[in-house]
Amino acid sequence: FRGVSDSSFDGRGNYTLGLREQIIFHEIDYDKVDKVRGLSVTVVTTAETDEEARALLAKLGMPFVRRGGERG
Repeated sequence: FRGVSDSSFDGRGNYTLGLREQIIFHEIDYDKVDKVRGLSVTVVTTAETDEEARALLAKLGMPFVRRGGERG
Protein backbone atom coordinates (compact mmCIF):
# COMPACT_ATOMS: atom_id res chain seq x y z
CA PHE A 1 0.00 0.00 0.00
CA ARG A 2 1.49 3.29 -1.11
CA GLY A 3 -1.24 5.64 0.06
CA VAL A 4 -4.30 7.24 -1.48
CA SER A 5 -4.54 9.78 -4.28
CA ASP A 6 -4.88 13.44 -3.40
CA SER A 7 -6.79 14.12 -6.61
CA SER A 8 -10.14 12.66 -5.50
CA PHE A 9 -11.63 15.83 -4.03
CA ASP A 10 -14.84 17.19 -5.50
CA GLY A 11 -14.12 20.92 -5.42
CA ARG A 12 -16.28 21.38 -2.32
CA GLY A 13 -14.02 19.89 0.35
CA ASN A 14 -15.26 16.30 0.15
CA TYR A 15 -13.11 13.26 -0.64
CA THR A 16 -14.13 10.00 -2.36
CA LEU A 17 -12.10 6.82 -2.20
CA GLY A 18 -12.88 3.85 -4.44
CA LEU A 19 -12.11 0.31 -3.31
CA ARG A 20 -12.01 -2.48 -5.88
CA GLU A 21 -12.62 -5.36 -3.48
CA GLN A 22 -14.57 -5.62 -0.25
CA ILE A 23 -12.34 -8.46 0.91
CA ILE A 24 -9.66 -6.05 2.12
CA PHE A 25 -11.64 -5.89 5.37
CA HIS A 26 -10.51 -8.59 7.79
CA GLU A 27 -14.04 -8.94 9.19
CA ILE A 28 -15.28 -10.42 5.92
CA ASP A 29 -15.09 -14.19 5.66
CA TYR A 30 -13.58 -14.79 2.22
CA ASP A 31 -15.19 -18.25 2.00
CA LYS A 32 -18.65 -16.67 2.21
CA VAL A 33 -18.06 -14.15 -0.58
CA ASP A 34 -20.02 -15.18 -3.67
CA LYS A 35 -18.77 -12.29 -5.80
CA VAL A 36 -16.05 -9.70 -5.35
CA ARG A 37 -17.59 -6.25 -5.16
CA GLY A 38 -16.15 -2.77 -4.97
CA LEU A 39 -17.37 0.21 -3.06
CA SER A 40 -16.97 3.95 -2.79
CA VAL A 41 -16.40 5.80 0.47
CA THR A 42 -17.05 9.53 0.56
CA VAL A 43 -15.76 11.63 3.43
CA VAL A 44 -17.90 14.75 3.73
CA THR A 45 -16.20 17.59 5.60
CA THR A 46 -17.15 21.10 6.64
CA ALA A 47 -14.09 22.44 4.82
CA GLU A 48 -14.85 25.07 2.23
CA THR A 49 -12.02 24.17 -0.15
CA ASP A 50 -10.22 21.04 -1.26
CA GLU A 51 -6.99 22.40 0.22
CA GLU A 52 -8.61 22.81 3.65
CA ALA A 53 -10.09 19.32 3.41
CA ARG A 54 -6.76 17.80 2.41
CA ALA A 55 -5.05 19.48 5.38
CA LEU A 56 -7.79 18.19 7.71
CA LEU A 57 -7.65 14.63 6.41
CA ALA A 58 -3.84 14.62 6.49
CA LYS A 59 -3.93 15.72 10.16
CA LEU A 60 -6.36 12.89 10.86
CA GLY A 61 -3.88 10.42 9.34
CA MET A 62 -5.08 9.96 5.76
CA PRO A 63 -2.00 8.56 3.97
CA PHE A 64 -1.93 10.66 0.80
CA VAL A 65 0.60 9.83 -1.91
CA ARG A 66 2.88 12.73 -2.72
CA ARG A 67 3.85 13.32 -6.28
CA GLY A 68 6.84 11.09 -6.87
CA GLY A 69 5.25 8.14 -5.08
CA GLU A 70 6.03 8.91 -1.43
CA ARG A 71 3.41 8.94 1.29
CA GLY A 72 2.77 12.20 3.08
